[in-house]
Amino acid sequence: MTPHHDCRKLLTSLSEYIDGNLDQALCAEIERHLANCDNCHIVINTLKKTVELYQTASETTQLPSDVRRRLFHRLNLEEYLEA
Repeated sequence: MTPHHDCRKLLTSLSEYIDGNLDQALCAEIERHLANCDNCHIVINTLKKTVELYQTASETTQLPSDVRRRLFHRLNLEEYLEA
């Protein structure tokens, strides 16, 4: 088990790590941490899957118009329905 300080440090760079926007040295450090920390490994995998599902859904899924209308009505955003 790794110290929680390392977990907090990992969480501050999570998005950049998943997006591939970190330098190789920091990526290697994060990967070493993930190899020894089941909790952070689960967090990373869950976030990656969430991003993947969002990207897949946003490419192929359209919100049915009746659902969109009810949602906007429920949120008091009817003025944006015409947009």
